[in-house]
Amino acid sequence: MCAETPDYKDTLRLPKTDFPMRAGLPKREPDWLARWEKIGIYDRLREKTGRAPFTLHDGPPYANGHLHIGHGLNKILKDMVVRSQQMMGKDARYIPGWDCHGLPIEWKIEEQYRKKGQNKDDVPVVEFRRECREFAEGWIDIQRDEFKRLGVPGTWENPYITMDYHAEATIAAEFQKFLMLRLRSFTRRSARCWATPRL
Repeated sequence: MCAETPDYKDTLRLPKTDFPMRAGLPKREPDWLARWEKIGIYDRLREKTGRAPFTLHDGPPYANGHLHIGHGLNKILKDMVVRSQQMMGKDARYIPGWDCHGLPIEWKIEEQYRKKGQNKDDVPVVEFRRECREFAEGWIDIQRDEFKRLGVPGTWENPYITMDYHAEATIAAEFQKFLMLRLRSFTRRSARCWATPRL
């Protein structure tokens, strides 16, 4: 047996490099993301003009909690689509969005009521909707930061949000157009049926 254990590091012929031995990803990743934001990486990709546009409007998640593996998979797959379109020479844009209506958000508010011993039916509808809106607004900011941590570039400062009053007005106007078309179609068919003489 040898009295001294040899230092095998000196016996390997490895290149000399300034890279650290440990990657230190948890410490370094926030610095990378901050640098990308500082230099405006997403906007710099938009600078070249004359390219065919490609826009991916995100099928939005509910703004009702922290991200989970499903969100991560969803965003990473969409990011791959946008990046591949960008590499094919298109002006590929990613527009994130959030769904701020519906049962998942209302359920979270109802859970808060139950913890306080309140009944949802005793709360005025306007107050209930206001609480849902405030709840969703808070989670949008949290989820935005969590999505940025995934390294997905996009128009994070200007997303589409279903509770935006302009978006709600547009949805209502389109729904009204649809109803009017259906009503006209129904009235024409009914008029034809009544105008036909019966034998």
